[in-house]
Amino acid sequence: MQSTQILMDEHRIIERVLAALQVAAERLSRGEAIQPVFFENTALFIKNFADGCHHRKEEGILFVAMQEAGILVQGGPIGVMLAEHEQGRVFTRAMKDAAQKWETGDLSARAVIVQNALDYVALLRQHINKENNILFLMADRVIPSGRQEKIVADFEQIDLDETGEEIHKKFMEIAKKLEIESQE
Repeated sequence: MQSTQILMDEHRIIERVLAALQVAAERLSRGEAIQPVFFENTALFIKNFADGCHHRKEEGILFVAMQEAGILVQGGPIGVMLAEHEQGRVFTRAMKDAAQKWETGDLSARAVIVQNALDYVALLRQHINKENNILFLMADRVIPSGRQEKIVADFEQIDLDETGEEIHKKFMEIAKKLEIESQE
């Protein structure tokens, strides 16, 4: 399996959470009942899976291999992806911080949650599209097949947490829970 296919499969998990986050943010903007903890849990998912697992693979392994194969970081597609990863982190932190403020009684924080949640969803949807349809095709062309095998092995190592449990199963369950909670 190509390393980029692994990343695209992870995009499907992230897209499920994006859909749930959009539904929850829209419900909150209409004044419907949704708990602040939903947004805190979504921020944890993003931090631990989208950022801690998925972006770690991209930034620490795939992008390095692409750079070694001659793809520019500064002024190139990798630099754009890195900047978008950082912008996503900004939106996520702001959403989480606002959810915590709302939880302590600051009702004005709800608007901050909605704005940052929807901004994150929009950013990540276009980001995933660019990675799937441009960057990953480029990676498949420039990274030699022998290097691909090492990348996949490195990805597999990231997927194992301290207990040796496959991380994807755990995050698929969290994604499903967030989907259900966004509809309640």
